[in-house]
Amino acid sequence: MTTRYSRFLSAFFCLFLGGLLAWHILLPDRDRSDVENRTLAQFPAFSWEGLKEGSFTKGVEDYFADQFPFRDQWTGLKARTEQLLGKREFNGVYLCGDALIAKVEPPKDGLEEKNLSYVSRLAERTELPVYLGLIPSAAEIRRKELPKGAESWDQAAFIARAAELEGVESIDFLTALRARAGEDIFYRTDHHWTTLGAYYGYAALMGSLGRGEEVLEQEAYERRSFPPVSNGFQGTLYSQSGIHWLEPDSIEFWVEDRGLSVTSWRDGTPKEANLYASDYLGEKDKYSAFLGGNQPLCVIKNPEGTGKLLVIRDSFADSMAPFLALHFEEVHLLDPRYYRYSAAQYARENGLDAIAVAYSVPNFITDRNLVLLTQP
Repeated sequence: MTTRYSRFLSAFFCLFLGGLLAWHILLPDRDRSDVENRTLAQFPAFSWEGLKEGSFTKGVEDYFADQFPFRDQWTGLKARTEQLLGKREFNGVYLCGDALIAKVEPPKDGLEEKNLSYVSRLAERTELPVYLGLIPSAAEIRRKELPKGAESWDQAAFIARAAELEGVESIDFLTALRARAGEDIFYRTDHHWTTLGAYYGYAALMGSLGRGEEVLEQEAYERRSFPPVSNGFQGTLYSQSGIHWLEPDSIEFWVEDRGLSVTSWRDGTPKEANLYASDYLGEKDKYSAFLGGNQPLCVIKNPEGTGKLLVIRDSFADSMAPFLALHFEEVHLLDPRYYRYSAAQYARENGLDAIAVAYSVPNFITDRNLVLLTQP
């Protein structure tokens, strides 16, 4: 390599970096990335203390990484390049044909056993029947589709362990979903189950409650003959993996909300809501269209239903709740990640008939808020 050519490469490289820096400075900072579905780092406030302890320099590093020009396009290009090199795991997400499946890491510090004990203690603190339903993720239901040699924690073994809890009845979501593993029961770009998957989950829950004969056949839902409400859903796995070339998912609403009343407690005060918050269909987080997304407490009332059910749940229940609302006079949805008070006391004060803990396995084994279930 000649000296002239070396100097040319060095000059070109410096101009390239300088151009990127100038471009970065001229472009306005973004508050969030819709593709990654997260808030982006902003330039940190300077302080001598922050400089001394390293937090300022770390903040500057995060800022430049998040605000890099065309960051979304670069992350997609990186994932595509890695795929061409034979990689099948992308930031904890497996590429399985035309679908993404999140890897489930083993739980830490025995948290999974602690959370099972908290459910047992909830059953001890109430006279109501308590049911536990652990929803396996696609990594368990579609284990055969994972790349050869891919690791993912054994959810089925843990679900079998949970079924042995004394004083707690089991909801067998695993068998219900395994029987339909070939159907579109999980989104291809998101970790949640689809409306079809939620329907099978609802049927399993109703069967465990002794009301299986009430389950409506799929053909009974008017919206099944309607087009999807969205064909552009790109979920959390799309954002997490950097794999941006798969076809978006479709979202379906099956249940009409006629005759139902929905009340949400997002900020501690009751406010009228709906089964479906259609405004979210125009945003990145389209799954939040079910009940309006995460919230401490939501109550659905149906004057033609019978019985009052408390569901202690994560976001998987958002798309299952509309089905339950067709049968129960009241369905109370309590999320311990945001509701900080006693679930047992709430059940007593509201005259509920049964408690169902319905959680996805990945959330159940990592959620440190379930200790709140032990409150009297």
